[in-house]
Amino acid sequence: MLEDLRIKNFALIDSASVEFKNGFTVLSGETGAGKSLLIGALTFLLGGKGGVEHIRTGCQTAQVSGTFYIKGLSSPVDPSKINEDDIKTPAQWLYVHGIESEDDRILIRRAVRDTGKSAAWIGDTPVTRTDLASFCNFLIDIHGQHEHQSLMRVSEHRKFLDSFAGLDEKVEEFTALYSNLVAKRRNLDELLSDDKTRAQKIDVLTFSVKEIEDAKLKKGEDRELEDEEKRLSSFEKLYEDIDSICQTLEGAESSSGAVLLLKKIRSVAQHACQLDKNLESLDSRLESAFYELSDIAGEYSSYKNSLVFDPERLAFVQDRLTLIYNLKKKYSSSVNAPVEEVIQFGLDAQKRLAELSGGEKNKDSLKAEIAGLEKNVYKQAKEISDSRKIAAQKMSEQVMAILKTLGMKDTRFAVQVAEKNGSQIEQKCGPYGMDDIEFLIAANPGNPLQSLAKIASGGELSRVMLALKTVLAETDSVETLVFDEIDTGIGGEVAVSVGQHLKSLAKKCQILCITHLASIAVYADNQLKIAKSVSEGMTNTEVAPIEGEQRVAEIARMLSGDAASQESLEHAKAMLAKFSGTGES
Repeated sequence: MLEDLRIKNFALIDSASVEFKNGFTVLSGETGAGKSLLIGALTFLLGGKGGVEHIRTGCQTAQVSGTFYIKGLSSPVDPSKINEDDIKTPAQWLYVHGIESEDDRILIRRAVRDTGKSAAWIGDTPVTRTDLASFCNFLIDIHGQHEHQSLMRVSEHRKFLDSFAGLDEKVEEFTALYSNLVAKRRNLDELLSDDKTRAQKIDVLTFSVKEIEDAKLKKGEDRELEDEEKRLSSFEKLYEDIDSICQTLEGAESSSGAVLLLKKIRSVAQHACQLDKNLESLDSRLESAFYELSDIAGEYSSYKNSLVFDPERLAFVQDRLTLIYNLKKKYSSSVNAPVEEVIQFGLDAQKRLAELSGGEKNKDSLKAEIAGLEKNVYKQAKEISDSRKIAAQKMSEQVMAILKTLGMKDTRFAVQVAEKNGSQIEQKCGPYGMDDIEFLIAANPGNPLQSLAKIASGGELSRVMLALKTVLAETDSVETLVFDEIDTGIGGEVAVSVGQHLKSLAKKCQILCITHLASIAVYADNQLKIAKSVSEGMTNTEVAPIEGEQRVAEIARMLSGDAASQESLEHAKAMLAKFSGTGES
């Protein structure tokens, strides 16, 4: 959920700090107060378009930041369960991008300068706008503005349907099976390529395997050799240092060392101890220090005597490091990569060589394996498709039933499940099955079903999404929903129904909603008032939470345009008491 939003120099907002609570929060205010500015700032933060037009007049930079709490965000992630082409959770996304969260919270920041350049950060890590938007798709869904509508992304329609049908796990298993089939087909294509091409691949792999095998590399060898090379190449300086230590501890011919001095001190201390028994503990410590220092001096002396300059060993180590460096240039991600990458490349090359060298035997084996996989892939894809078609009908009916209560009684909604074109399995099936899935709508009687993006208005889209989110409440992973324009063209019982649906949905996730209608606002758990003021010739938009009498007055204004009328105030109190429990009885 969104915990707070901080805005600086964004459009008409000089400075605003807004804290959000869980449940259903309404944003209200008079027409032109700047309610959409708050959503605009949030949209900008989530990766929406940002330009100099967003910067407050007279300022150089506009800044927006927000803190999000996602349960389990900081929990350990299992790398083996991550598919980088289809990341499932925000925690997985952060892991893949090397970004850490703290206490299941993450701070997101974005700024745009008067030069037109913008910058964004997730945590303390700078990110591109594309990466920012990709991550924020897990956090918030904004409805009313096409730019951030998940309904506008047809790829999301498949996810909505699979979630409704309870097919997520089955589709994931299918994706793994399909990926295996694709890999086997690629291997067969290589085996079936002309003999010359295959022979060239075999030659290259044979050379690589032999070169790596001849090197007889060991895990961690590069780090060990680097340490040894440093020690050997610095022999003279090392010897000087050790010799200086030995002379200081043991003494040279012309002077006494620290050991001898400490021995003399001990002799005096023992005599002093005879005169005063209170010095016994100090004498004991001196004795320990003497024996410890003597031992240290002896070990340094032994180490010094063992030091022998070995130019041949140094040359060997340097040659070995050069060999490893050249192998890394060829067979690892970089010259700074661990030697284990080269070793693994050799093992993979051996396996690939065996596959290519197997000839006709491998071809026949692969063909049989592929044939079995194709049957299994088609079988599973057909099962998933059948389940989708049944779920699509149920989902369509449930969404339309809700839309009727939301003032869209003549609207037809359908989940289209169409088999992919082609006659062969590889053409019919993709990573997620054999279906192309899209939500279609006909807003007026007699009109054909068409793509949502083509015909639906912002208000209609918001209500369609409200219906979908109501249907998917138990399975939806996005924790914060923002509804703008949802009250466009509605009132009366429809508005009441919208308010009821929003309040019900808010039991499962955080809801933020801009509305002009009191019949929606009274259902909210929290209310923020947005107001515009003028100071020293500059317009400023402010946001503040309202409770008690302030909220009663705001609801009264929304009811009749008059926040002071006793009749309006009484009506507002009654509505709040009935629908949100915040009014006075």
